[in-house]
Amino acid sequence: MSGGSTTIGVLGGTGPAGTAVAARLASVGYPVIIGSRSADRAADKAREIRDAWPSLSLAVRGGSNHEAAASEVIVLATPWDSAATTAKEHESDLAGKVVVSMANALVRVGNEFQPLVPPRGSVAAHVQVAAPRCRVVAALHHVPAKELGHLGDPVDSDVLICSDDRAALVTVSEILEKIPGCRPLDAGELSNATAIEAFTAVLLQLNVRYKTRVAPRLNGIKGDPRK
Repeated sequence: MSGGSTTIGVLGGTGPAGTAVAARLASVGYPVIIGSRSADRAADKAREIRDAWPSLSLAVRGGSNHEAAASEVIVLATPWDSAATTAKEHESDLAGKVVVSMANALVRVGNEFQPLVPPRGSVAAHVQVAAPRCRVVAALHHVPAKELGHLGDPVDSDVLICSDDRAALVTVSEILEKIPGCRPLDAGELSNATAIEAFTAVLLQLNVRYKTRVAPRLNGIKGDPRK
């Protein structure tokens, strides 16, 4: 798979995470459709992205969530508590497709971030149950939206990916490895999404404590762990 050969739809793509991932994927050559309940709002957001990076000629446009869900690969960029609901609403469109779940179930209590345990143990597993015919891949939980959306710089982060569908995991890995600085790592079956999502609370706590933005880099892995 190469950039430009696959259209990627971003459901709930007008928020910070959705805008960032849409811009970054477009920057490496993928046609991207930003989806929203308001197609006009999505079109405005796509225009903002193109205007922010005029030299890149980004192939990003806005549309309804239904239009975005008709894409070949889908990224769910909604808040965590509406990810499964959104997947259920577009269950027929998502059937057979690779669906990236990137949401983290978290709550802030005072100065602390705490992980929540959603139904089925993780947001990704909940999405899989809501749309059982799609091929859920958990990914992008630990990449800060600000860095992801700043197209002038590489994204210095490993990306932990897990799925019960190996072909879907490979598809998402091939997409993400085109992003400069990203190293996709096969983290196993979808059950591991519970730990991956929860660990985001630790990273956010480090951000607060040390006034920075952290992203994981795992030492000791050589070569392609998918092979």
